[in-house]
Amino acid sequence: MSTIADLRAATWPSHQKLERRLDIKTRFSSLSAYRFHLERMWGFCAMLESLVEPLVRDALGDFESRRKLPLLTRDLIATGSDPRSVEKLPRMLPVPSCHDTAGGFGCLYVLEGATLGGRTLLPRVERTLGLAPTRGAEFLASYGERVSLMWRTFGSALDTWCADPERSALARTAAVSTFDGLADWLCRSAT
Repeated sequence: MSTIADLRAATWPSHQKLERRLDIKTRFSSLSAYRFHLERMWGFCAMLESLVEPLVRDALGDFESRRKLPLLTRDLIATGSDPRSVEKLPRMLPVPSCHDTAGGFGCLYVLEGATLGGRTLLPRVERTLGLAPTRGAEFLASYGERVSLMWRTFGSALDTWCADPERSALARTAAVSTFDGLADWLCRSAT
């Protein structure tokens, strides 16, 4: 079994729980609701990217091209947020416990999976809100036509790094923790 398949199986209950908690129809029904979702994803990515970068940078040579924070920042500005207010948005706390490269890959698995999920949400945002990959929906359109290639490249690096059972277990634990943290963060009301 590939490490991605292993992580998919391990996070499946968390994924199902998140889908039950998120009201996608409402979350993407208005510009303000969508902006709130972007703000929450920004807070998640701000913490996660800074956490995992030093852990996976050497093992995942294209990490820089995987950053979602710039996309989310541009989407927030395109949907009406004041550029000065974006940096002041709340950041997700607590962050997942992650102290090694295998754990970093487990955390990043959740963010890379969100990239795949964004592709299914993009048509809804285009249709309902009139946004586009170049205007307000860059995050949902992450990687554009290269999404499959980027996923395969990530899976290959993940398999290489987490080939032994101990590293695979660390990645699993971090992925589940990250997924559960993301669910709590996305579904928490603004404070």
